[in-house]
Amino acid sequence: MKLIHAADLHIDSPLRGLSAYEGAPAEELRTASRRALENLVDLAISESVDGVLLAGDVYDGDWPDFQTGLFFGKQMSLLRAEGIPVYLVSGNHDAQNKMTRRLPLPDNVRVLDVDEPETVCDEKAGLAVHGQGFPRWDITDNLALGYPPPRQDLFNVGLLHTALNGRDGHDRYAPCTVDHLMAKGYDYWALGHVHSREVVLEDPWIVFPGNIQGRHARETGSKGCTLVTVGGDLRVRSAVHHDLDVARWEHLRIDVSGAEDLDAVADLVRARLGALPSGKLQAVRISLTGRSSTHLPLWNGRHRFVNEIRSLANDLGDLWVEKVRIETRLPDTPDEGTAGLLADLRHTAAALHTDADALRQVVTGHPLYAELPAEVHGRDGLRPDDPEWLRRLGDEAVDLLESMLTEGRNR
Repeated sequence: MKLIHAADLHIDSPLRGLSAYEGAPAEELRTASRRALENLVDLAISESVDGVLLAGDVYDGDWPDFQTGLFFGKQMSLLRAEGIPVYLVSGNHDAQNKMTRRLPLPDNVRVLDVDEPETVCDEKAGLAVHGQGFPRWDITDNLALGYPPPRQDLFNVGLLHTALNGRDGHDRYAPCTVDHLMAKGYDYWALGHVHSREVVLEDPWIVFPGNIQGRHARETGSKGCTLVTVGGDLRVRSAVHHDLDVARWEHLRIDVSGAEDLDAVADLVRARLGALPSGKLQAVRISLTGRSSTHLPLWNGRHRFVNEIRSLANDLGDLWVEKVRIETRLPDTPDEGTAGLLADLRHTAAALHTDADALRQVVTGHPLYAELPAEVHGRDGLRPDDPEWLRRLGDEAVDLLESMLTEGRNR
């Protein structure tokens, strides 16, 4: 038996803020989730799988029209033509969608109940799928506790959208523990909601396949599904990741400590960009790190340098530089931090780093903050409730002030 386990398709997920970037491949990124789903369907057909398991968040909340749902239905019809059944539970984003209940899917797609757990069996294939979808988006109940006992002489799959006992960057929906899942006696737990692939356990198998297409710069690396092969003894022989993504996000952290000028920094960046795999669009965020004499030139000429890097990337193929962050520091200087304005600046910065509320107040309490347009807030904009974002903002502010002070001192 072969099964494909996928989750978090987020078809037509909006890619906010791309218009702010000159030369951004907006259309390629906007259609990437659809093309990744097409790759999933192609893989299912080429592998002649016995079923496709979709563990929630097929959609990304409400659609502006029915085109998203119609596209998904068309892809499911291609599987139907090959006799491939699909087992689906709704996730938190699906539960927010008001149109799905009015759009029928092909009869090879079995959407499991949202009111209570149910079991769907394919006796011929030897498969039993147990699951429950989200009746509403903010489910904090442990749904797994109510899942039914395993069916004897069948391969038992638990299909569940959950963050388990919590994962960074993901809301704690349908929480449960590994022990809760193990206690059910299933052979494989097909989980969704967490966008990074993770094999939690192999006996029994508990797997997050990750999403099928990275949507922004924090969803880096390969994205796809898991192909599960089951032996005649109803035990998992393998659970192998397969890439489905058509555009890949990467974050390159480049230490420029040894660079003596901006040309040397550019050479380091070119080498790292050139080492990226080819064959699909690479959307790259670059962070320059290390203590370097190029710190001041980078900060003072950062806009020109960023455009130089983007121009350089254009010559390297299907590559787009989303952002360049300058996180360098000045080289160590004896007694530099013992007196004067630099010492005061670092002391204040260190105090704010230990007090997120104070740092948040510095940001949100500024008169200009209330005047900022709504579109600058959100995932890739202002996030004053995110401690990591606040820390990075504080670091960048200190770097800028330190550069200005040092430049003035050296004149």
